[in-house]
Amino acid sequence: MEPFRKPSILLPVARAVSQLDDPTFRGVLLTSIAWSIASFTALHVGAVWIISRIFELHGLLAWGAGVLGSIAVSLLSLWLFLPVAAAIGTMYLDRIAISVERRFYPWLPPANGTPFLEQAWDGVVVALTVLGLNIIALILAFILPGIGLVLGWMVAAYAIGRGLFVAVAMRRMPRAAAESLYRASQGPVLVQGAVLALATYVPVLNLLIPIVGVAAMVHVLDMALERFHPDCAG
Repeated sequence: MEPFRKPSILLPVARAVSQLDDPTFRGVLLTSIAWSIASFTALHVGAVWIISRIFELHGLLAWGAGVLGSIAVSLLSLWLFLPVAAAIGTMYLDRIAISVERRFYPWLPPANGTPFLEQAWDGVVVALTVLGLNIIALILAFILPGIGLVLGWMVAAYAIGRGLFVAVAMRRMPRAAAESLYRASQGPVLVQGAVLALATYVPVLNLLIPIVGVAAMVHVLDMALERFHPDCAG
């Protein structure tokens, strides 16, 4: 048997970025932006309306409450971006994964795919997991001032890395096998997760997270299969 070739640990993200010219990627990007704008616009309008209704504000007070509400919602939107991005990534997972495999692994047999309801549920679970862990990180940031960003980054790296890898792996294997393969491949998965989580702090670049994240995990999955199940790898 040919010995396992150890590629660069950043190769999955690099390959994912190199495919941003793909029409499928561009389509998912535009759809993701539309979903994000719609979600956060609804959040903004709803928050301002609720504040005005609760406190029955009118005139200048209503305007001031609207401004403060806008600032608060903008900050909340930044905080919620990663959970929303993770959910969007899983919604379009099959489309992105098929495009990656078509370009880099055309010899692979078609994946069974993930049923839509299960895929949607995985998106919700990933989003809620990221959100919950971010809340924990925020609490720890108050208890241990000065390391809030680092804690949030580490938490997000774990949550988005694990969530996207397992979701991608489940296209080709049962959940139990996907979880087992994740445990055997934690290093590369968490490195990609760390890079993706770091990108959330960069405006505009963070819009690419759902696409690049899923694409990178397709490459990580192939690396893991090549190492642990060479008969199934590309």
